[in-house]
Amino acid sequence: MSPNNRTTHTVTEFLITGLDEVQHPKLVGAAILFILFLILIGSITNICVIAFNKPLHTPMYFFICSLAMVDIVYTSGISVTMLNVLLGEERRVPYAPCMIQCFLFTLGSTMEPFAIALMAYDRLIAISYPLRYQTILTNTNVCLLIIATWALGCIFASLFTGLVNNLPFCDSNKLQYSFCEYAALVRAACVNPTYYFNTISAVGTTIDYIIVAVLKIASTKGRLKTLSICSGQLIIIALYILPRMCMYLSSNTGIRFSTDLHIVIIMLHSLLPPMINLLIYCFKTKDIKQSLMKIFKR
Repeated sequence: MSPNNRTTHTVTEFLITGLDEVQHPKLVGAAILFILFLILIGSITNICVIAFNKPLHTPMYFFICSLAMVDIVYTSGISVTMLNVLLGEERRVPYAPCMIQCFLFTLGSTMEPFAIALMAYDRLIAISYPLRYQTILTNTNVCLLIIATWALGCIFASLFTGLVNNLPFCDSNKLQYSFCEYAALVRAACVNPTYYFNTISAVGTTIDYIIVAVLKIASTKGRLKTLSICSGQLIIIALYILPRMCMYLSSNTGIRFSTDLHIVIIMLHSLLPPMINLLIYCFKTKDIKQSLMKIFKR
């Protein structure tokens, strides 16, 4: 029977089944909780240190604040359900919270490359146009760039959440994933998933083109200098893109990963980049580190 001929039902809640085969759920849940705690504390500390130190009110640190906010949204958007399943042993997720989680996860997924692209753009301007840096990246222009990227992220997140919100669901409300995400909801719906996966692929390609366009602004010499300076950001991009490519191949080619491998991939592209962000932009950034040392000495 084709998906369009099946009887649909009104879904009030979803059942998370992607974590059923985890052998040590409490241990995995404790690890996720610890990582989430570190990310939240580190990101909030980053934001507060920058907000209350006027010498740090520069374009680069404003972009770091934006990235920290992305990390908070991104990690908390997926961790709540996983912790509820692994530690609270509650697999049911009501419909509305599931859609909210889908929105937050999509927003974080979209904003992470945008935030990194803004920081790369800052370095490009500093390297290629050092004398015009302060006139190009004024505080007003920086705020407009940050607002524009967040607006784009909200538009994309609303688009995908709206698509899955209108999907018809058949006789099963089981999500064979770790939390409420776009791919999981499409798979559970009574539709042909090809169109919906092609849609997200098209938007993902558009985002990639935007980032590439930003990187093409400077000269070749400037880009080579940027590569040496922005090595940390390139590492984050690699950690972000490679696991997502594995998830994309799994969704579009029918390749099924084991439950443990699926969880590892989820944690790699969702929790590892924010951890690396903290190491690079909190503990290794001289000005932030000095500000933290002053606070601890007091």
